[in-house]
Amino acid sequence: MNIDKQNVLVVDDEQLVAGSIERALRSNDFGVSVANSGVEGLNLARRHRPQMMVLDVMMPGMDGFEVCRQVRSDPLLGEMPILFLTARGGDEDKITGLRAGADDYLTKPFNVDELVLRIRAILRRGTGAKAGAAAAPADQILIRDLSLNCKTFTARRQGVEIMLTPVQFDLLYFLMSHPDEVFSPTKLLHDVWDYPFDAGSPDLVRVHVKNLREKVEPNPSVPEYIVTVPGHGYCIRAG
Repeated sequence: MNIDKQNVLVVDDEQLVAGSIERALRSNDFGVSVANSGVEGLNLARRHRPQMMVLDVMMPGMDGFEVCRQVRSDPLLGEMPILFLTARGGDEDKITGLRAGADDYLTKPFNVDELVLRIRAILRRGTGAKAGAAAAPADQILIRDLSLNCKTFTARRQGVEIMLTPVQFDLLYFLMSHPDEVFSPTKLLHDVWDYPFDAGSPDLVRVHVKNLREKVEPNPSVPEYIVTVPGHGYCIRAG
């Protein structure tokens, strides 16, 4: 991403539509990233922290309403503006989108010039709201003495830096963003790795959790942070 440009993340499972939005925004001097599923969009947002998200509603797996809710509950992404761009134009859909936390709602088919104008207006509002802020947005999540740096994609415990793979970062970010919440392997496969609910093996989750524990736990065989809740799944203990 070009840091001199305002960066927009486009999340739409229709590649032709996403491509046309990308071209329109680039021609108006925006930086653009594209994701073709809700989970991919969340992971890109967590890694790159765009200034705004343009989000479809109807996508397989995690739909746009749920993506919006997860962004709003995220400790580092919660203030990111979201514009829904979708074929679902009913009043009930618009109400659902706005209640989920969207800043604006535009229906397909859409006029490119109107889309660009709305994006610029939302970003101007966001810039004005933050102009008097005393500090920059946080780039770290902290659980006791375990921290996750979302600029360097590294963790740190007791002053020691821990290098993470992209998969390990995604898993740790998700768990640390929801302290003390328990997630089943099926839920983690869906929300972290974009598997359909009827696909994927719990063994995959167990392996990733084991590898992550070996990096972040003082004693991986007796985990203090990433704990197993028998019969239910895994969570990060906040205390």
